[in-house]
Amino acid sequence: MDYIKTPTKGMRDFLPKDMELREYVLKVMKDTYENFGFEMIGTPSVEHIENLTNKQGGENEKLIFKILKRGDKLENSDQNDLDSLVDSGLRYDLTVPLTRLYANNMQNLNYPFRAFQTGYSYRAERPQKGRYRELMQCDLDIIGEKTNLAEIELITAVITFLKKLDFKQFKIKINDRRILKALIEYANIPLDLMDKVLIILDKLDKIGLNNVKEELSKLNIKEDSISKYLDKVSSNSDILTFCKDLPIEEEIVTNLEEIINCVLINVDAQIIFDPSLVRGMGYYTGPIFEIEAEGLESAIGGGGRYDNMIGNYLKESIPACGFSIGFERLVLLLEERGFKVPSNKEKYCYVIDKNLSSNEKQQIFKLAYQKRKENNIVKIVLKSKNFKFQKETLEKDGYTIIL
Repeated sequence: MDYIKTPTKGMRDFLPKDMELREYVLKVMKDTYENFGFEMIGTPSVEHIENLTNKQGGENEKLIFKILKRGDKLENSDQNDLDSLVDSGLRYDLTVPLTRLYANNMQNLNYPFRAFQTGYSYRAERPQKGRYRELMQCDLDIIGEKTNLAEIELITAVITFLKKLDFKQFKIKINDRRILKALIEYANIPLDLMDKVLIILDKLDKIGLNNVKEELSKLNIKEDSISKYLDKVSSNSDILTFCKDLPIEEEIVTNLEEIINCVLINVDAQIIFDPSLVRGMGYYTGPIFEIEAEGLESAIGGGGRYDNMIGNYLKESIPACGFSIGFERLVLLLEERGFKVPSNKEKYCYVIDKNLSSNEKQQIFKLAYQKRKENNIVKIVLKSKNFKFQKETLEKDGYTIIL
């Protein structure tokens, strides 16, 4: 069997230049979020299969990389039943392991708890530009804050971070899952179809209104209900006007208005109430939001409130709200813009001849050590036979050559 040089499908190798940009973005993110009082945590990539398949992960539950049991547990399982062969899987997001971590450690954490987490997640989907089977995710979460202070702080922190990467003029789309439910009731659509209807509505930007209508009709929903539903979704009105006819509490509407007003005090942004905004995860329970930057056609981050997830472990209600940045898309956009990682360090390369004496080598190491103490980047290499190519390569990488 031959060795294969390329990564498996949907996975990538990262060269030094790639990693330089990725690590810089992560550093800016970490520094920004620390200023907002968020604390870093880490969770395993492998999660219990029961936690991953709790019917709250939306479409992502269909994309789980499942892991077989090992040893006697595998041998004693029903070989014809796939589910019985599996006891864990690779996480498809960071929220599921976060809620487990919090439930297991809440006595040792601040309350409310502000968590910042980065790590790779895995989804068995068809790879395409900007979509991979292994993807870096970066999540901010506030656990234990039941007021909209959580939403306001999360949105403000993320926009502050994006501004440091020279993104400008932000559009924030905002909605509430309870408004989505009220919209279903308003249109006389059976509530037991809500999840399926929202999955279809979530595709509106991609497939258009007519295709959404066609897919809804396949659910055997009455035509007048579909028309009433889509007419309302398509109406261009503010939150108060839109919600006036819906069976919804006034507090939900005023809560969204307060989030909008408080965010606008802190950041230069456009905030739009979007009744078609769904967010794919089934665990959202309240306000949901997405952020777009100037010149972009799709979101580079989003999140929302998920007040019931931690309660699944503790049998008590724990409020929570989170925000995830589309890290891979963000890095791709920076690459396309020709973004250069800023650095105040000088780069030096000592190119030494193989015939140098031991004393001469010691002197070079001493000089290099001193430059490194001065916070410069210094490397020592042996002069190659093709010095012209070696010199060009070093200079291209920004090194000052010292012979």
